[in-house]
Amino acid sequence: MSSGTLHLSAHAEDDLSVLKYRHATVTGRYDSAHQFLIDNQISDGKPGYYVLTPFILQGETRAVLVNRGWVPLNNKDRSILPDLSVDEQQTTVSGRINSFPSVGIKLSGAEIPTDSWPSVVQWVDSDVLAKKLGYPLFSFQIELDNNLSGGFKREWRTTTIMSPEQHVGYAVQWFGLALTLTFIFIWYSFKRDNE
Repeated sequence: MSSGTLHLSAHAEDDLSVLKYRHATVTGRYDSAHQFLIDNQISDGKPGYYVLTPFILQGETRAVLVNRGWVPLNNKDRSILPDLSVDEQQTTVSGRINSFPSVGIKLSGAEIPTDSWPSVVQWVDSDVLAKKLGYPLFSFQIELDNNLSGGFKREWRTTTIMSPEQHVGYAVQWFGLALTLTFIFIWYSFKRDNE
């Protein structure tokens, strides 16, 4: 993982394995007429959507999807979608580069967005969304910083991955416990037989 803030440009490396969790800034404008809602996202036990808004880089035709946060689902009428309006003036936004939100099981066709705008999609495939938009997208999202306006509920999490040393430590710990219990069992069996 690289350190320092990256200023995202159209020529930036499009490799999530290198850029994941890196803080980035990007200058351009939102394409508010063409937004995506990622369905089946839960926050505090309530269903809703993550709002992905294309952010077209200044002087370019390429965009990055900015995750502006979570909005609740209209429980009474699912066909009524939330108001996603955002200023389209040129601005600079910042946030953390991350993979797109996922769902438990990816069903066939889950990456196909609905025809209308905002477009609802179950699972994000940036190539499919770029085709619908008509301009190229980066293969990752930027999770909008909490202190910036134009967003919704934002509780970004970092996936913690155990290091190999931690795995070895746990294995040694469990092996030691199993060995100790085996010795106690054998000792107790001999003690019972001698009585």
